[in-house]
Amino acid sequence: MARFVALGLLAGIASAAGSAQAADLPVAPEPIDYVRICDAYGSRFYYIPGTETCLRVRGRVRTEFRVRNFGEAENAWGDRDTDGYQWRSRGYLYLDARTQTEFGTLRGFLEIYMQQTNDRAGFSIDNAYIQWGGLTAGLTNSNFDFFTGYAFDAQIESYSDQSLNQIAYTHAFGNGFNATIAIEDQSDREAGIGLNGSVLGYGGTRMPDVIGVLGVNQGWGEAQIMGALHQVYPEAAFNGTTGGSEDELGWAVGAGVEIEFGGLANGGSIALQGVYTDGASAYGSTGWNSLITDAVWDGNSTETTRTWNVFGGVSLGLTNNLELNVEGGYHNVDAATSAYDFTQWSVTSNLVWEPVSGFILGPELQYRDLDFSDASGLEDTYQLFGTFRMQRSF
Repeated sequence: MARFVALGLLAGIASAAGSAQAADLPVAPEPIDYVRICDAYGSRFYYIPGTETCLRVRGRVRTEFRVRNFGEAENAWGDRDTDGYQWRSRGYLYLDARTQTEFGTLRGFLEIYMQQTNDRAGFSIDNAYIQWGGLTAGLTNSNFDFFTGYAFDAQIESYSDQSLNQIAYTHAFGNGFNATIAIEDQSDREAGIGLNGSVLGYGGTRMPDVIGVLGVNQGWGEAQIMGALHQVYPEAAFNGTTGGSEDELGWAVGAGVEIEFGGLANGGSIALQGVYTDGASAYGSTGWNSLITDAVWDGNSTETTRTWNVFGGVSLGLTNNLELNVEGGYHNVDAATSAYDFTQWSVTSNLVWEPVSGFILGPELQYRDLDFSDASGLEDTYQLFGTFRMQRSF
């Protein structure tokens, strides 16, 4: 009897020991979905875990001290209630997601920033668009704009540089040649309507702008010819005063070329662009004086405003980490009445030092000259602006 009790005790001990050993066995880990490098679209892309979409994340931090117009009085420093300087800082975020499909690459791109200027903060979206094959839809740079500057152009610019909502299709012919047709929002292309010495606004949106472009991009550089159609649609107050109700069809044509060259430590490039507008002045520049119009009432009818615009620049890589940029433009405005005629020209230059990769800093000086007609009642003047910028991209 004692023997059976002993055997039972031994069996219980063995069973308990076996259970303890089983509990001590390692548990198989959950599978880990490691981030994979994606080299299909260039550097710094990686696969979003669990998908075949490649994502690139970038950022930028910028701070700059801006000396506002200190040219001929009355300038920003002569008006006690106007800021003589601005201190501006921005933080950028860039997201670029791409997936290969049977119809071509499907891409989504987002560029946003937050900004603090003196005591005023803000948030903005510079780019938010989808690309699929040759199709582009969303907020991005206008297809009409070609040369958009080498310098910072921190406070004024002589060229046209607009980001706006659009839908566009680009066809590549091969050997660097391409053609684009686009429909773009006209809201940022409205220059104003002249009436009895004042500049009135547009009515509500009715027709988007239509853009056509032919371009080439090869080893020597790139070139482009472009055209735009733009509806001139005066506001109700203008029609109520003039008794008119008709709209005008404005247009713009332009051509530009950029050539790259060697002979310097870090090479260089030179660009030149010309634009003629008739009722579509904003295609000539985004840096117009506030007197600019798309059309003017001449006492009998609404007549479109014509502008001539020539601008360009040169960028010189003086050393591997020092760059000099010089650019400028000339703009002539011919309106239906001389009260709205004027010319403006500007020159911008900066020197940019990159002591380490991704970090730049340097000063910029900008000059703009404004010549008004006697009928405008305005005095000719000149403006000066200075900026010092530091920027880290990563």
